[in-house]
Order: sequence, then C-alpha cells, then structure tokens
Amino acid sequence: MTKNENKNANENANENANENANENATTQKLTLVIGGTGKTGRRVAEKLAHRGRPVRIGSRTAEPAFDWHEPATWGPALEGVDRVYVTYYPDLAFPGAAEQIGAFAEQAVAAGAGRLVLLSGRGEEAAEHSEHLLKASGGDWTVVRASWFNQNFDESFFLDPVRHGEIALPTADAVEPFVDADDIADVVVAALTDDRHIGKTYELSGPRLLTFSDIAAELSKVTGREIAYVPVSDADYRAVLRDQGLPEDFADLFALILDGRNAHLVHGVEEVLGRRPKDFADYAREAAATGVWNV
Repeated sequence: MTKNENKNANENANENANENANENATTQKLTLVIGGTGKTGRRVAEKLAHRGRPVRIGSRTAEPAFDWHEPATWGPALEGVDRVYVTYYPDLAFPGAAEQIGAFAEQAVAAGAGRLVLLSGRGEEAAEHSEHLLKASGGDWTVVRASWFNQNFDESFFLDPVRHGEIALPTADAVEPFVDADDIADVVVAALTDDRHIGKTYELSGPRLLTFSDIAAELSKVTGREIAYVPVSDADYRAVLRDQGLPEDFADLFALILDGRNAHLVHGVEEVLGRRPKDFADYAREAAATGVWNV
C-alpha cells in the first residue's frame, strides 16, 4: 500500500468510527434523571453525559416537564427512556411519597424503563415503604440509602445559617456520618450502568461520625470566622420552619439522628467503588474555596 493509500484508509476508518459513534449516540436510549438539577441528580447527569450516555433531566422546568404531583407529565418524560434515577423531593418519608413512587415505577416499567435506581435514606421506615413499592414494579432495581449530605451546608437548607455564623438545630449532641454527594453520584452511576448491582441495596456514609459542633468547628476552620452550633428545642425549630414557609415535617427528620439509629459507619462506597468516601474536612475545604460561604 502506498503512503497516500494508507492515509486514505486511515481517514476512511476514522470517518466510519465517527459515524458509528454518532449513530450509537442517537440510537442509545435515554436515562431519565429525576431531580436532575438537584444535589445528586445534577452530578449523576454530568457523570453519565461524560461517559457519552444521553440523559433527560426530570424537573418541572425541563422539556418535557416532570412533576411528581402531576402524573400526566410522567408519560412524556419516559418516552425513549430505558433506565431512571429516582429521587423524591423533599423526602421519601413525607406523606404520599410511597404511593407516588409505586405508581411511577409501575408506569416506568410498562413504558420500557426497566432499570430503576432509587435514592433512599438510612433508617427511614417510611422510605423503606417506597423501596418495597418500587421493587414490586417488576423492574431491575437498586436501592441507594444515604446518610445526610455534606452539600446540605453549601447547596441547601444549612447554607444561610452557615453564612450568618449560627447553625441552630434540634440535634443536641447526636452524631451523623455525613456523606458526600459526589460519592453518592458515583455509586448511582455505577448502579445505572453495571448489571452487577441489580437487586442490591447499598448503605452509604462518610468515613467518620460528626456532631453538629464538630461540623461548626470544621466550617470555622476553613472560613476563617466563627460559626457556632446552637442546640434548640423541637418546638422552637418547628416555629422557625413555619415562619420560613417550610413544611414542619422537616423537623421529624432530626429524630433519625437523635435516636442513634444511624450513629455508625457503613461501607457502601467502598463496596461499590473500591475506595474510601470523602471526608467532611476535604469537602469543607473545597467548598470554602468557591466562596460560597463568604458574607
């Protein structure tokens, strides 16, 4: 073969490879990521896209829109989808969540989305009811039970208290093994893309137990200013939630910390990913570098 012939052959091979890649991208079915703009959903969507897997974001502002409280939106969101990352806002423990999860899972499997990965919570009996109903759909399932997220402090309801220098919560001296949202997302992506995780339930935590006083100390260290933890009563905290227009049911979630049911480490991150989970100190240092807690 001459030099020019070899060059032409290589060019043709590259063109064929690109055509095949484009064809695979257009024919590969979608992964629906419910809550795809949230803490774990956004990360799952980005990681799947990085792997070349087409993603549809499930949210009220997406096109097509997805709304847990509007079942008419479920069908259009499921078109062309073969697997779903299922998250529920505000929490699976809230009234009515299990029934919606069960109904959606049945519809998803019937529509051809037979691979379901559910984000659940550790130690939540109400969340376990949602798990059972999702499993009963007949799909291939994986359940990921997570501890409280590190990112609650920079992307969610603890952000403003940290900025104002005072975290007031009804948690006394209870401990929680906070887990990082990136670790959760990595486990979810593995569960969505690897059949070895079908039929498995994984519990995820960080590498150590922390009180909210410990959290405040870590945040003070990385921000260079004092951030205090102030224990408050359940009644006072519910009053704050009412004043802020938030559901009082949020206060019930703190019972999961207070009774000690999750006051131990679990090893789902190591089991799935073969590495240790991220420590809160590393998370805090990285988050502080973004300026999110600057006043």
